[in-house]
Amino acid sequence: MSMNSAQAGQRQSNTFGNIRASLSSGDLGLIPVILALVIIWIVFESVNGNFLSGRNLSNLILQIAEIGMLGIGETFILLLGEIDLSIGSVSGVAAAVLVLLSVAHVNPWICIIASIVSGGLIGMFQGFWVTFIGVPAFIVTLAGSLGYQGILLAMLGNTGTVPISDQTLLGITSTYIPKGLGWGIAILAVVLYAIGTMMIQRNRNARQLPALSTPALLGRSISLVVILAIVVGVLNSYRGVPVAGFILLLFVVLFAFVTQSTVYGRHVYALGGNAEAARRAGINIRAIRLSIFTLAGVMGAIGGIIGASRLGSASPASGTGNLLMDSIAAAVIGGTSLFGGRGSVWNALAGALVIGSVENGMDLLSAPSSTKYIVEGGILLIAVTIDTITRRRRKRSGR
Repeated sequence: MSMNSAQAGQRQSNTFGNIRASLSSGDLGLIPVILALVIIWIVFESVNGNFLSGRNLSNLILQIAEIGMLGIGETFILLLGEIDLSIGSVSGVAAAVLVLLSVAHVNPWICIIASIVSGGLIGMFQGFWVTFIGVPAFIVTLAGSLGYQGILLAMLGNTGTVPISDQTLLGITSTYIPKGLGWGIAILAVVLYAIGTMMIQRNRNARQLPALSTPALLGRSISLVVILAIVVGVLNSYRGVPVAGFILLLFVVLFAFVTQSTVYGRHVYALGGNAEAARRAGINIRAIRLSIFTLAGVMGAIGGIIGASRLGSASPASGTGNLLMDSIAAAVIGGTSLFGGRGSVWNALAGALVIGSVENGMDLLSAPSSTKYIVEGGILLIAVTIDTITRRRRKRSGR
């Protein structure tokens, strides 16, 4: 009995030691983002009592669905220490492919597949130039951004805005999960999280690796229950959980698993952290780079599909405006490092929530676009500054 108590005490001591080390190095994870999100919501709710209503939060989820998808793609690129300046234009081309095929009365699922394939091919093309030719990703994607806008104009021609009439495509962003099913999915998510967490902890304990204490695991599980209960309850007060938001969450969970629990994910982090060390360790650097750029193109296309469904059309303006900056900001504000090797897919979701909340709140206040741009630019600058300072502190602490 005393031996078990000693082991538990040692694990708790290790947990607190890890927390102190993280704080000293400035590695706070999602904590600053969550605090910022809470403050933003409190401020806007105090100014406009409709901000946290079920209807407005449902609209917020639909607003961030496209940004979140692009943010996931941008997160993978940033993990490599690169940047993609074309992901917005890729989403525009994919949206045009979707709509033009739909107008030609092609099966909606074939339209979706063709749109995703087009984005993947564009991403693969860019990845080839970066990986095998050696042209910097900044230049390749900047040139691509200009070229894809030209392709978009050529595809749509003089028709301008092309509306979507297919109900399946429109239903991507206009359909809601039934209220009872929403609660069922929330309960299933908690159960799967608990099972997955226990399996991870058992595996880490078997390998004598640092693991979270039982109170910490219980606290996380309770937090998840509370958050899901509040979110589902509020959304059910309107029409239920939006299908587009659920799709975004599925992609986040999927890629979070890929990055954190697979060999491929570890190779991505290794490549972003130190490319030369990754090469000497036997990692196929070219294959990883090419696959990541292809994946970014796919996520850009999926974002374009959601955007076209939400707007009900595609136009020469698809994928333009501040969509690119919002996708990059979503990843960076969420905590993904611009220097590569550090970050999480969850960062893209958290950052998209921050960006979307600011835009949504200012729309409710009828704030001018100039104010929105200034505020978003300030938030992005603060996030990058924190990332830079954190990187310096990690270097000094040897982490």
